[in-house]
Amino acid sequence: WGFYAFFKKSLPIGPNQGFLLEVLILLVPALAYLGWLSSIGENHFLDSPRNAWMLIGTGAVTAVPLILYANGAKGLQLSTIGILQYIAPTMIFLIAVFAFGEVFGPARAIAFPMIWAALAIYSYSLLRTRKQNRQK
Repeated sequence: WGFYAFFKKSLPIGPNQGFLLEVLILLVPALAYLGWLSSIGENHFLDSPRNAWMLIGTGAVTAVPLILYANGAKGLQLSTIGILQYIAPTMIFLIAVFAFGEVFGPARAIAFPMIWAALAIYSYSLLRTRKQNRQK
């Protein structure tokens, strides 16, 4: 994700045009894969209208957050984007533990707080540096 964020931020085109470029690049292998599945008789994506609409719907559900991310990434510093990218895995981890009863062993009990402590220290130093730069 770090490289993706850097790539998105450094492109000399707008976020929506960049997203369109990504989709067009990935369209070729996706269509080739669907064609290959059809050729071997395993294309269950398009065997009924319901499945076809579900495939189209998953594309739309995936596209909306990516477009929002692309538009937001242009206005943020890479360090901020990096910190924000810890939110989704943390939420997945918390849902796994509290909603699905995932085992929270000793290794995780040590690693999880250490990761967030490191993020807190980094965020604090980043904010402190920004505050000092504004005062100059």
